[in-house]
Amino acid sequence: MSDEQVASPTNRRRISQRGLATRERILEAANRLMFVRGVNATTLDDIREASQTSKSQLYHHFADKQELVRELVKYRGALVLQRERGGLERLRSFSGLVRWRNALVQANSLNNGRYGCGLGSMAVELSDQDEQARSMLLETFAAWEKLISDGLHRMRDSGALRQDADPEKLATGLMAALQGGYLLANAAHNVAPMEVALDMALDHIKSYLSEPSGEPTR
Repeated sequence: MSDEQVASPTNRRRISQRGLATRERILEAANRLMFVRGVNATTLDDIREASQTSKSQLYHHFADKQELVRELVKYRGALVLQRERGGLERLRSFSGLVRWRNALVQANSLNNGRYGCGLGSMAVELSDQDEQARSMLLETFAAWEKLISDGLHRMRDSGALRQDADPEKLATGLMAALQGGYLLANAAHNVAPMEVALDMALDHIKSYLSEPSGEPTR
């Protein structure tokens, strides 16, 4: 290939697109493997083999495993928040919370409760190992929790929730129940503990409804 070919804008654009595709492939492979095996049990060689990339390609995009893991935290966080926005951005009723709960339980049941929450499992492994990763995870959880509290604020503003309801505290309780439910479901390889944890948190929110609701929490 001539110097002119290398320097041409078209070729630079093609290389850039190919590089982005390679980087995405590495992150996708890391996401799959680390979701199942965990961060510490997954090696760069595992990721390289799963993504069908060479060492030079992997190290071109990520200096080391720590950098790759930090990028994966952002990558996985973006995926989770994109999913959660679909179920929570227009939340304004208790039945909407029930639908959100059902979708999460159904998705986790596909793995028989195994592996837990992709973000929660990373938090368990990384919070005492990597302060930057811990901080990024905290920001993502805060954004997730805010989606819930914003929905509860809409419910209170519309009169669906009583004025003495505290959306932020209720959202924190619901998030804690969700993450605890994921953890117990993973230990049991059964979604039943997750269902119980979420239903109890929803029952607490239900107690703040302005009018008694006959909607089931299951």
